[in-house]
Amino acid sequence: MAGTIRINKFFTEHGICSRREADRLIESGVITINGRVAKLGDQVISTDVIAREGQVIPWGKPTLYIKYHKPIGVTTTSESHVARNIIAEIGHPERIFPIGRLDKDSSGLILLTNDGNIVNEILRAEFGHEREYLVRVDRPFDHSFLDRMARGVVILGSVTRPCRMTRVGHDQFRIILTEGRNRQIRRMCQALGYRVIELHRTRIMHITVNGLRSGEWKALTAQEREQLMQAVGRSCV
Repeated sequence: MAGTIRINKFFTEHGICSRREADRLIESGVITINGRVAKLGDQVISTDVIAREGQVIPWGKPTLYIKYHKPIGVTTTSESHVARNIIAEIGHPERIFPIGRLDKDSSGLILLTNDGNIVNEILRAEFGHEREYLVRVDRPFDHSFLDRMARGVVILGSVTRPCRMTRVGHDQFRIILTEGRNRQIRRMCQALGYRVIELHRTRIMHITVNGLRSGEWKALTAQEREQLMQAVGRSCV
């Protein structure tokens, strides 16, 4: 890593913990830089030896967290032989992989990273991280449809978790899930006699697709990274 960075940024760039947690550790006196106790605001470079309670923290490659507005037709896979696979479409110079999936026939937000440890922390249902979708079905629906979807629908042998439903139009709704089963929304609608025509993911946790054109990707902002570390419990304890 070229140049200097603040000591707390070292922790977030390496996916160790949030800046707030890093500052807490620094203030407690357990972080050293080349043997001296670190202070808030210290700058470090790649030749510096950073340790916590005597245990050296390797520099390695900074972690990457990317948000991508997936168009319809792109397949969420890292397999290079698949036409229009997400890795080829993005063309990032570093090796990255998608966090979860988004159907080929669906569009919207998906996250990618080189941080293998964070994947389960985002995807595991018990953590209850929200995902929001805008959905259009093949015919108008009434309030009972919204209510039944919200309560849970039997798919793949079990009832889906309760979710939040909001009508947007006569045949369109927003849905917020806290689990991610295979083709879940499509299967839920099908179980109630509807077919999904359009499915667009607008949000994962606090990260939205707002401002990203179809096919465009951006690195998460410092604030988005910070909130992500906090949301997945990346504390340095």
